[in-house]
Amino acid sequence: MAILSNLLKKGIRLRDSLEQEYSSPLDLQKDQLKKLLLKAKDTEIGKTYDFHGVLKAFKESNGAFYERYKSQVPIYDYDSIHAEFWHKLLSGKANVTWPGAVKHFALSSGTSGAASKYIPITKSMVKAIRRTGVRQILSLSKYDLPASLFTKGILMLGGSTDLEFNGTYFSGDLSGITAGKLPIWFQRFYKPGKKISRNRNWGDKLDQIVEKARDWDIGIIVGVPAWLQILIEKIIERYQVKHIHEIWPNLRIFVHGGVSFEPYRKGFETLLDRPLIYIETYLASEGFLAFQALPDRRSMRLVLNNGIFHEFIPFTEANFDEEGNVRKDAQTLKIDEVEEGRDYALLISTCAGAWRYLIGDVVRFVSKAESEIIITGRTKHFLSLCGEHLSVDNMNKAVELAADELGIRIKEFTVLGEPYKKLFGHHWYIGSDDAVDAKKLTASLDQHLKVLNDDYAVERKHALKQVKTTVLPTKAFYDWMREQGKEGGQNKFPRVLKGEKANSWKGFLAEKELHQ
Repeated sequence: MAILSNLLKKGIRLRDSLEQEYSSPLDLQKDQLKKLLLKAKDTEIGKTYDFHGVLKAFKESNGAFYERYKSQVPIYDYDSIHAEFWHKLLSGKANVTWPGAVKHFALSSGTSGAASKYIPITKSMVKAIRRTGVRQILSLSKYDLPASLFTKGILMLGGSTDLEFNGTYFSGDLSGITAGKLPIWFQRFYKPGKKISRNRNWGDKLDQIVEKARDWDIGIIVGVPAWLQILIEKIIERYQVKHIHEIWPNLRIFVHGGVSFEPYRKGFETLLDRPLIYIETYLASEGFLAFQALPDRRSMRLVLNNGIFHEFIPFTEANFDEEGNVRKDAQTLKIDEVEEGRDYALLISTCAGAWRYLIGDVVRFVSKAESEIIITGRTKHFLSLCGEHLSVDNMNKAVELAADELGIRIKEFTVLGEPYKKLFGHHWYIGSDDAVDAKKLTASLDQHLKVLNDDYAVERKHALKQVKTTVLPTKAFYDWMREQGKEGGQNKFPRVLKGEKANSWKGFLAEKELHQ
């Protein structure tokens, strides 16, 4: 069991995992916030919001620390923290939101309408991501897996490790930053290896991996579902085999994240000879927030003792406007105050210098005691033109059910909200390479959404007067992403398009003369 043996040789223990398993979530989070504040108390943001004063409240009654923290430090989103603090990091200024200068920035588009964001990646954050990654590997001991699997290669399909450097800082995909900093002991397992991983041309990189595929004995694949599916299809075509297990007979595990796997499952499993174990992760550009800790669960366990303090905003109209922007007087809760089955927008404070930062994701607790969550969408990706409150979770499930009902494979989709006869409509764009009856697909999606979402069902009788579907070749979605400079790596096609990106998408379809 070479991987696990190496972990133990390096002195990495189960201590952190056991601490979380047997400690109170609130105690872990209280201790985590205290560590973050102590580290950053003398930075610019620490002085601006008197972190010293917040730290004094830790000596008082149990909840005083949090009341003091949220009363002194405002809620930030990317635009506000960048305008006030993070832009200084890009010029090389040190001790702004975390001790020292920041030398690496992860590029992220994140929301449906924003241009690229520059997310600071500190040395502390790289170490935290690595530690959580180790905990996820150690969690595999809970699965019924052959010992030989831990001697096999791990294919991590990510962004280029050849980062852009402007004289002050390096920037690139988070997967490229972290892959470039893998520990030496792990590099013997890591594929595609240093040389191929440096390639910035995504198409060339895939072709290089395809040519080397037969030489590798891969047991675990890691990446965004869409790009891994494209890669595996290329390998099957290149070697004229029926399924990927003819090339990688020991492939057992697919670690994925960033987007729901369910819409991809039907098409992906046609590429296999036997089922894989699917393990979901929650690795955002801002940090490694959660991972699937136990077999046969859809949920992920929040990481509570490794560089991140979590807060939760009930995702309601009282706290968010119709555009998904947080209101100034929004209610925020710590982890012991949440309820199972409710949706919360996530705020994080991190060892990369994010403070009360609205990451943009919406989560739901399925087990408060075990801190187990599922991701239900994004604050900006909910469609609510007239009160239908349609979440990405609703959309993913409706697409999955409609695909099953019609016996088709849907690889990508997005939804636009549009005016229709002084009222409103939804326009679905579906990526499928099968023969699809658009009218039947529209009816199926509409019917499933009415069952999944009561608000949607009500509004279909009133203000939401039209639902229509355009079926496109899957390639169209990836071609548009290439034009946006968002091909490969951790990039995902947005499930809802708004504003400039919606206009760009429609302009692209018109230019390519694809039916709208």
